[in-house]
Amino acid sequence: MHALGRLILGAFALLLAVPAGFVVLVLALLVDPAAQAWLSGGALAGLDMALSDLSAGLPPEGLALFVAGLAKALFVLLFVPPALIGLGGEILGCRGFLWYGAGCGLLTAALPWLTRGALRSGGATRDAALLAGEVRLTLILFVVGASAGLVYWLVAGRGAGRIREADLSEDA
Repeated sequence: MHALGRLILGAFALLLAVPAGFVVLVLALLVDPAAQAWLSGGALAGLDMALSDLSAGLPPEGLALFVAGLAKALFVLLFVPPALIGLGGEILGCRGFLWYGAGCGLLTAALPWLTRGALRSGGATRDAALLAGEVRLTLILFVVGASAGLVYWLVAGRGAGRIREADLSEDA
């Protein structure tokens, strides 16, 4: 019975952690000047792609693929890290806010680096401005993951792996 309760509490914690991470992501992207330029450039490129398809008489399939890719990326960045850290916290019995905050932040910040390494091999030289932008984005993603992890910790992580005496007496 305890495991079912922890499962429901973990699902509820994820239900709150994912929107909290999304809100922090949106706020960070709106506040950061480099991210604003990146967002406006991406929005203009998407609009250009959709309008060129429409002017050619084609359905805007590129826009649908863009939206599907964005949804997949948001799922991976906002749902997967708190779910993995929460599951690990339950299995290992970790109750510390550092496990949830720093662990989720580090995992979220590392995901783009890991996927980029899988997609692109080879050591291309980078200029300093590009590297500074990547570091800035990594810091933003760390804050997003840490906020989602801390919300998860507030809801479900503080009691992870803990079995109450009442639960033990019911099992006996």
